Amino acid sequence: MNKEISILGIRVDNITESEALQRIEGLISDGKAHQVVTINPEFVVMAQRDRDFRRVLNGADLALPDGVGLLWASRVLGRPLRERVAGSDLVERLAGLAAGRGYSLYLLGAGPGVAARAARALLSRHPGLRIAGTYAGSPRVDDDLDIVVKIRAASPDVLLVAFGAPAQDFWIQRNLHKLGVPVCVGVGGSLDFVSGKVRRAPAWMRNLGLEWLFRLAIQPWRWRRMLRLPHFAFLVLRSRVWQKA
Repeated sequence: MNKEISILGIRVDNITESEALQRIEGLISDGKAHQVVTINPEFVVMAQRDRDFRRVLNGADLALPDGVGLLWASRVLGRPLRERVAGSDLVERLAGLAAGRGYSLYLLGAGPGVAARAARALLSRHPGLRIAGTYAGSPRVDDDLDIVVKIRAASPDVLLVAFGAPAQDFWIQRNLHKLGVPVCVGVGGSLDFVSGKVRRAPAWMRNLGLEWLFRLAIQPWRWRRMLRLPHFAFLVLRSRVWQKA
C-alpha cells in the first residue's frame, strides 16, 4: 500500500486518523523538531502559484489529508486516500492522546482569548491534560522572538498553531528549530471550533462532504476563498485528462 500520494504536485500521506496519532507520538518520542501540515484543496490551489508554500508543504514531516475534496481528487487520479484526517478532529484526538500519555500542549494563534477558551474546553473534555500555555500572538516576523521565548520557557511536547494558511505554515517552518518543541502542527481555524467561537457543521453534513457549505452559510465573507474549490476541481480533472493522453 502506498504510504503517500501526490495531488497536483503536493505530497499527502495516505494515512488514517489512528495512524496519524501513532506517527505523531513517534515524532514526539524522537525528540527532534518536526512540522505537521493539514492539507486541504485550498492549500493545493495556493501552492500551485506560491513556490515557497509548495516547498514548505512538501518538506513537512507529516502531511495530513484534511478535506473531502482531497479524497475525491485522489480517487479521480487513481490513487485513493483511505481516510480524511480533519484538523478539528485531530486537535481533540491529540488532546486525548496527550492526557493519556502525559504530553503537554501549547495553543498559539486564533483571535484574542480564543486559544485560552479552547484550552479550557479541552481540559473539561480530557481530564489530566496538561496545557503548557496559550497565546494569541501574531505571524509577523517582528513578533517571532517574543513568541519563541514564551514557548521555549513553557517547553510543550506539541505546539498547535492557528494563524491560518499559509501564515501558520511559514511561521512554523521559520521558527521550527528555535522552539525546542518536538511536534508543531498548523491547525487553521480548529481552535475556533474547539473553543465554541464558531459552530461546526453537523456530523451528517460533514459525512456528505458539505462542511464547506455550512461554513459559507455562517461565514459568508468566505465566498472568495470558496472559489478555490471549483478551481481545484478543474485542475484535478485537467490532470486526469493529461494522464490519459
